[in-house]
Amino acid sequence: MSEPERMVGFDRGSMPAARRAPAKERPCILVDSREQAPLRFSDAVSTEVVTLPAGDYSLRGYTDRVAIERKSAADFVQCVGPERERFMEQCARLASYQVRALVIESTWDLFAAGAYRSNTSPRSVTGTALALIVDRGLPVIFAGDRGNAAEIVERMLARVARNGVAA
Repeated sequence: MSEPERMVGFDRGSMPAARRAPAKERPCILVDSREQAPLRFSDAVSTEVVTLPAGDYSLRGYTDRVAIERKSAADFVQCVGPERERFMEQCARLASYQVRALVIESTWDLFAAGAYRSNTSPRSVTGTALALIVDRGLPVIFAGDRGNAAEIVERMLARVARNGVAA
């Protein structure tokens, strides 16, 4: 142990810059400019609004490999019904990314029970989620609520920032 480390009240922040470990840069989550209700993330990350090629969220330096789509419960039900064709095209684009997911701010139970305002059948809603998983290889995460959705997206992207993506 060096002399300064043995001193009472030693503060690593006072160490000369040449001897300090480099500060870790906060991951920068990119938020699509078309995202109507952006998620709120912790102070552990920074955010920037940009136009993304796919999805609502990505990570600086990874926009060609990482895309996460977020849907509220109402959005997802709407995408199963009248906006199905556009939504399925969007999901086909997402499926080509190395790290991808559809994060839904609801639970399977609520969809299965038809606890939403729409005439779309619960079997159509849950069936679409299963088709995305099985037929398109797109992970669908039922986050439960908006707060959980934000945590899941942030943690997924922070993991990519920390570990990278396999080539």
